Amino acid sequence: MGADAASRARAWVHENQAAVCDVIEPWEHGTVIRATRYPDCWDYNLVRVEDDAELTAAELVRVADEGLSELAHRRAGFEVASSGEPIRPDLEALGWKTTRLVWMRHEGHVEPVTSPDIEQVAYDAVRHLRLDWYREDFPGVDAADGLEQEREISMTRGAEVFAAFERGAPVGFSQLERAGATAEVTSVFVHPDHRGRGLGTALTRAAIEAGRDATDLWIVADDEGRPKEIYRRLGFRPEWKLLDCLRLPGGT
Repeated sequence: MGADAASRARAWVHENQAAVCDVIEPWEHGTVIRATRYPDCWDYNLVRVEDDAELTAAELVRVADEGLSELAHRRAGFEVASSGEPIRPDLEALGWKTTRLVWMRHEGHVEPVTSPDIEQVAYDAVRHLRLDWYREDFPGVDAADGLEQEREISMTRGAEVFAAFERGAPVGFSQLERAGATAEVTSVFVHPDHRGRGLGTALTRAAIEAGRDATDLWIVADDEGRPKEIYRRLGFRPEWKLLDCLRLPGGT
């Protein structure tokens, strides 16, 4: 992983958050950010741990409870992933979900999509799939408010949506968003009933093709999950790892 590319990935995240968040408050080891207009968008309401602090789970929870006190969820991101690893078990014991994420940058050529069953669609054409995604990843969490808030943010970033169809109905989608000369494949999802047929790969290719003119084209994946290997085969290379920690609404 290259230091320069990792720095650009981190800058991309910070710039996007700064464009949306109206509360940006420094604390001892980073920044607490909040978007009061979008309280259910977890990506824009969190505690950033920006250095290699040696925190306990109790210390992190205290900072999150204080900084995010008006919100239903709690979220923290260790931007030096290794600094968060020692307290993963303790956070999970407290009901937090922890995920090591990897930001990947596209470096190679990718064959364009030739399938006639994938096409660009309106943002709202795949709303049912967005709901399915939330239900799969966060069962029991009401996604309606979060989806509407995410839609508003995505519209400001020129979201382009591509859908795979089965018998005329969308069964999977990918999404590309831009800011300046940089772009990100922000979503790739295929309904569980239609997986294993290469649709996720084809949808990712469609988003890559749309963003081929970007100076940097990013995608983020679970560093411990299978999609990372699919993205690697499509020309993405890992550049920056961070540890994401989330306590869902309703958690204690």
